[in-house]
Amino acid sequence: MFSIHRKTLAVTTLALALGAVSTATLADTQWEKNHPRREQVNDRLGNQNARIDNKVANGEMSKHEANKLHKEDHQIRQEERTMASQNGGHITKQEQKTLNQQENAVSQQIKTH
Repeated sequence: MFSIHRKTLAVTTLALALGAVSTATLADTQWEKNHPRREQVNDRLGNQNARIDNKVANGEMSKHEANKLHKEDHQIRQEERTMASQNGGHITKQEQKTLNQQENAVSQQIKTH
């Protein structure tokens, strides 16, 4: 019976994450239109956080490992904000590429757990 609750929680978490992504995609704000590079980076971070939470809910990842990966994502987000603050609220293509490479490394860690 416990596994049924775990599966229900995982499905619910995934559905909520996908719903949030769908809603965000449909409702592009002016900020998103003005900052497409930042939007792309932040969307990826949101997706990665949902993937981490889903793996914990499924028992595929420990809370300790999840906290480590969430911390790495948070550091990427902070770096994105710092980069944007130095360029009038925008990030350059090279900065986006750098952030994406960092996100790729975290994504690979999520995938292997």
